[in-house]
Parts: sequence; C-alpha cells; structure tokens
Amino acid sequence: MKQKFKSISGVTLLEMLIGIVISAIMMGALYTSYSAVNTSYSQVSDRETISRTGRDIIGMIQRDIRMAGYFDVDSVKVADKQMYPLRIETTKNFTGTNRKCDSVLIVYGDTVYNKGATPEYTYPIYKIIYHCKASKVPNRKAKKNAAGTFPAKNVLGIYKQKVSWDRDTKWWKDPNTDNDKNTHDFELVLDHVEDLIFVPIDEKGLQIIPAPSTTQNQSRINDIRSVEILLMLRSSDDFFKTKKERTNIALVNTIRNKKKTDKYLRETIVATAHTRNIGIAK
Repeated sequence: MKQKFKSISGVTLLEMLIGIVISAIMMGALYTSYSAVNTSYSQVSDRETISRTGRDIIGMIQRDIRMAGYFDVDSVKVADKQMYPLRIETTKNFTGTNRKCDSVLIVYGDTVYNKGATPEYTYPIYKIIYHCKASKVPNRKAKKNAAGTFPAKNVLGIYKQKVSWDRDTKWWKDPNTDNDKNTHDFELVLDHVEDLIFVPIDEKGLQIIPAPSTTQNQSRINDIRSVEILLMLRSSDDFFKTKKERTNIALVNTIRNKKKTDKYLRETIVATAHTRNIGIAK
C-alpha cells in the first residue's frame, strides 16, 4: 500500500530569489572590503618601497661624501685643482621638462694592496660624480610620437660615474679603457627622481653661499663640514585616487618646492653627510 505524504516542505521561488539577493549583497560587501584592504596594503607597500630605495641611494651618496679628501698617510698627493675634494654644482634650471638637479664631485685617495706585486701598495685617486639626466622610461599613458614610440616620463634619473687619476698624463682616465674594475662610466642608479639637492654647511652650522663649485667660491671648499642632502622621488604610477594639489618642501630654497596637482606620490628624504676628511689640515 502506498504511503501518502500529507505535508511536503520545500522552498518557493520567491524564497530562492531572496536568498540569492542576500548572498549577492554579502559577496559585494566582502569584495568591497577586500578591495579596500588590498588597495591600502598596496599603497603602504609602494610607499615603503619608494622610501627604502631612496634611503639606499642616500646612504651610498653619504658614504662617498664622507670619503671626500681622504688620502693615505703614505700616498703622494697631487697639486692640482682637479684634486679639490668636494664641489657642488647648484642647478639654476629646476623647472620644466629640461630641468636638472644639483650635482656633486667627490675626490679621494684609496689604498690597494697586491701581495707579491711591485710595489705591493698602490694609492689610486678616484673622482665620483653624481648628477641627473632626463629619464628614459617611456610614458605608456601618453600618446605615441611620430616615430611610433612613447615619450619619456617627465622625471629625472640619477647617474653615477667613478674615474681614476692618471699621474703620467695628469688627467682622469677613461673608465671604459683603464682596466680598473673599480671604475665605471655614468650608470643609472635611480629613476623617477623629482629633485636632488646638496647644501654645504660650514663649521658654524651656516649654509655656504654660493656652494663651492668648479667655477666659484673655491676658497671655501675646506670650510665644508657637512652636506645636507635632499632626494625627492615620485611613484611610477598613480598612487592617490583623486587629483589634489600637494606640496613637497625643499631644503632652503623655497622656489624649489614641488607643488603638483596629480595622483602621484612624492616622497622626500633628507639626510646629512659629514665631511670628516675635509679641512683637517687647516
């Protein structure tokens, strides 16, 4: 005998639709939360990457500036203007697409020991230059030019060169042919740079104006006791959701403040390099 079910429970179509709608709302809320957390994490990660990279480059420049004017007690010094330990070229063109940043020239002596060689100790003299050039990174958000390529981004790149002194010719050797593994021609060390500023400070803690360079105020080179360094970097892609006017402050020259209205993050890193080998013989 067949059993008859008097009550059969189930879900109506309306109840299913309500369940689907509730599930969709919950999934949307979860996705929104995930997206917000992921965006926040990406921003923190990008900021940390920019800051870490900038600090690494600042550290490299600091170490080189600290070496300025160093010579081993057994080395034979060279009497030449090229041996000035530290010179700063302050740019006057710091706006527009053809802008430049400050550059620094550092000269110091090194000590190299080669066991069994004659002589075993040699004392090469090196010059290091840091300067900026226009970036070569293509801006893929811009329109292609007539050649069918993307124009470069409106940022700078920091380049470093290290050359050695030739005592015979009394000039700097070509790093491409000098067979010295310690030297190299200009190499890119950092891109997406907005500005690089060097400010020389004397023993009284005052800024030396104008900065001692290859053409001016050379008599005050030995008065430099420290160099204030400012490095301003820009994110490679949009960082903020909306465009807003944001200002980054320069060291002493307010006309070098960067006031931009865009979505990029600009990180400013400031450090001091003490010139421990300059002026010690005065």
